[in-house]
Amino acid sequence: MEPKERETAEGFLFTDEYQLTMAQLYFRMGLHEKLGQFDHFYRSYPDYGLHKAGYCITAGLEWLLDWMKITYCRDEDIEYLKTQKNRLGGRLFGDDFLTWLRANGNFDSISLQAIPEGRVVHPNVPLTVVQGPLAIAQILETSLLNHLNYQTLIATKAARIKESGRGKVMLEFGIRRGQDKGANAGARAALIGGADYTSNVGLSHVLGYPPKGTHAHSMVQLFMALGQGELEAFRAYADVYPDDCLLLVDTIDTLESGIPNAIRVFEELRQKGHQPVGIRLDSGDLAYLSIQAARMLDQAGFPDTVIVLSNNLDELIIWQILTQIQEEAPRYGVEADSLIDRLVYGVGTRLIVSDGDPALGGVYKLVAVCDEDQWIPALKISESHSKTPNPGHKLVWRIYDQRGKATADLLSLEDERPGDESGIMLHHPTQASKYRELGAGSVTEVEPLLVDILREGELVAELPSIDGLRERRDADVDRLDPGVRRLMNPHIYHVSLSENLWNMKQELIAAALSPISSPVS
Repeated sequence: MEPKERETAEGFLFTDEYQLTMAQLYFRMGLHEKLGQFDHFYRSYPDYGLHKAGYCITAGLEWLLDWMKITYCRDEDIEYLKTQKNRLGGRLFGDDFLTWLRANGNFDSISLQAIPEGRVVHPNVPLTVVQGPLAIAQILETSLLNHLNYQTLIATKAARIKESGRGKVMLEFGIRRGQDKGANAGARAALIGGADYTSNVGLSHVLGYPPKGTHAHSMVQLFMALGQGELEAFRAYADVYPDDCLLLVDTIDTLESGIPNAIRVFEELRQKGHQPVGIRLDSGDLAYLSIQAARMLDQAGFPDTVIVLSNNLDELIIWQILTQIQEEAPRYGVEADSLIDRLVYGVGTRLIVSDGDPALGGVYKLVAVCDEDQWIPALKISESHSKTPNPGHKLVWRIYDQRGKATADLLSLEDERPGDESGIMLHHPTQASKYRELGAGSVTEVEPLLVDILREGELVAELPSIDGLRERRDADVDRLDPGVRRLMNPHIYHVSLSENLWNMKQELIAAALSPISSPVS
């Protein structure tokens, strides 16, 4: 693909066709510059089949902002749109609309609020709120969803793997299995969500982290094919990288060849004044092999070497490995907790593709439109009550109980400030019979979640480093109830509506349905 073609594919026209046809309709109806508000949210947690997430970690915002900053409608984009035909062969887009689009096709008019990256988020809560001229805000939808949904999905998976591995070092190895250049976005999201490092060299450099990696089986195979064998392959690696020697030991026979040869090389390194890093296990019964590797390394005097596990790991497999280690390690004279402390997890395919649930399903819905300086709520009614968005301009609050744990996220009207002496009424978003009241004494903190990010195209918020985003993640995850963090069958976290928002939503639904239900005279 030529550079100009790549700009076309990844620039302003990185959108769905229907966004442009709607934008032209708004233009023809004189609605294109009327202000609209769109909420971006997801409807359900990732469901991996055997287990389901109980929370998500939001990610992708900074890369979306970067894209918006440099993206505009170019002459080349207009020329391409001129070639699009309708069903009868006529021009699909008129010159009047394209002239306007060339002059106004950028995101300088967009204002944006968001729950910042790295925070815990839940279904039906607006993660991003976009306000701007209807035509431009509509065109933004596709790229916004593309940037935010995938990174949020991968950050969530990474957080769960980190949790399952008890917070130990986690390496992201997914660049070979990711979806084209999306592997860069996935690696960034993994670093936000739980990975300590990535093998992705270019992205590591951009984000300021040292890339991590060992060697492949092919290095050992090469020495074997040349008649020198596994031991000489290990020696060669140790000679070139004496202070970073981490050996992959399962090319031939892990227990009979790989680990004994690694120990021999480690002893040679120690005699030269170097400290080996450890070994990597990439096949077989990883729990059993970890136990035996720890036993052999300890007996040889290398109790501080790490054991890196790889090969299609995810949160459930890691949980199973640790459970097996807890049960089996004592019978071999290995202290289970000490072994678990020295484990490092190399996670690739199942993380970068979010194995089990490969799409977040985030949506972008019109919730309000400004007419004569007054914001009017907009409503979409679905046969499924759970798919009816919450209308109007809203605020989002996180409520903490007496333990300091998050107990609910509350959506309210913009003029509401929950948490006064009268307590807080929480309504289920769709079921009138489900509600609960929090007395003033049962609430220790009510935190606003949405933050101003852009005001008419100008960045008004600081964008933290990855380290700062990790601190946010750790703080939020720590304040979740243990049941919500649970790997299997997590407790359902409550997302609720204020009484005023609930009432407004029901009134809008009733008004929208009244012509349908009224008898024809």
